[in-house]
Amino acid sequence: MGTLVVLIAVIGMVALAVKSMIRDKKNGKSIQCGGECGNCGGHCCH
Repeated sequence: MGTLVVLIAVIGMVALAVKSMIRDKKNGKSIQCGGECGNCGGHCCH
């Protein structure tokens, strides 16, 4: 029973992480530079 609870918790955390990454991508943020184009020369945000 404990294994099932941990499995459900891990699946929930992974789902939240993926949802956050998709939302950031839709908002134009890049994983590489965090959306701060001044720090990377703008090559990763476009």
